[in-house]
Amino acid sequence: MILPEIITLVIMAFAVGMDAFSVSLGMGIFKLRFRQVFYIGMTTGLFHMFMPLFGILTGHLLSETFGKITGYVGGGLLMVLGVQMILSSFKSEEQMAIVPQGWGLFIFSFLVSLDSFSAGLSLGMFGARAMAAMICFGIVAACLTWSGLIMGRKVQSLLGVYGEMFGGFTLILFGIKLIFS
Repeated sequence: MILPEIITLVIMAFAVGMDAFSVSLGMGIFKLRFRQVFYIGMTTGLFHMFMPLFGILTGHLLSETFGKITGYVGGGLLMVLGVQMILSSFKSEEQMAIVPQGWGLFIFSFLVSLDSFSAGLSLGMFGARAMAAMICFGIVAACLTWSGLIMGRKVQSLLGVYGEMFGGFTLILFGIKLIFS
């Protein structure tokens, strides 16, 4: 019973983490030291742990309050989030306005983890285990951020758009699954 939930959480964490990966690919063109890469990945992973937790807690509260309709709302939120990710992948790449150092690192991590709050909200309505979601989302986001930063120079122009589109389609599929289960 727990293995299917873990698999679902890991796939969802990849879908949501693709935003951090895509942004990190773009950030990879800047000459960051490995220490900076480490801190950026760790901070992004921590934000991807706590944002879904807040979403899950909010989702549990809404689930108890509104009952069965929350499955439809949660699925709808995932689908809207997926469509938003796909649409944002078509926007032109802009120069980085936030440098990932000091407060800029926290702002960057917060911005790329906002998707995790929405996903956590849906997971909370679905009744997912908070600790499992936190661990999955945090580890996957940190690894995707590190990967994006390291691979950024070589594949930024190719995978950035497609990675975010893939994440969006995955969230849409999970939204449909949530609505019809």
